Amino acid sequence: QVQLVESGGGLVQAGGSLRLSCAASGRTFSDYNMAWFRQAPGKEHEFVAGITRAGGSTYYVDSVKGRFTISRDNAKNTVYLQMNSLKPEDTAVYYCAADRTYNSVRYHLHEYDYWGQGTQVTVSS
Repeated sequence: QVQLVESGGGLVQAGGSLRLSCAASGRTFSDYNMAWFRQAPGKEHEFVAGITRAGGSTYYVDSVKGRFTISRDNAKNTVYLQMNSLKPEDTAVYYCAADRTYNSVRYHLHEYDYWGQGTQVTVSS
């Protein structure tokens, strides 16, 4: 069992920055590919960014490339999402997710073994 707790969300003006953190506990963190998803009101969960077990490869949805950066610290059992140049359309609940089943980063939340309760990000125009 893995517990994931997100933090760092909040209200920010367009153009601003936030850094989300996801602290994991329970099993060996480095066994898991990690990802961030988001869900805006009335929409499905959307893959935002993913990172492989050792942090060697990262993946992003096109809408955040160049603005968001995913990273991880396996010694601290934490994955991060640095979000810069935020836009109102980035407003959503952000979730981190963990997967140890697949070799590659997956793009659908149902393919992950665990995910957290989420943290709200609101970007005002």
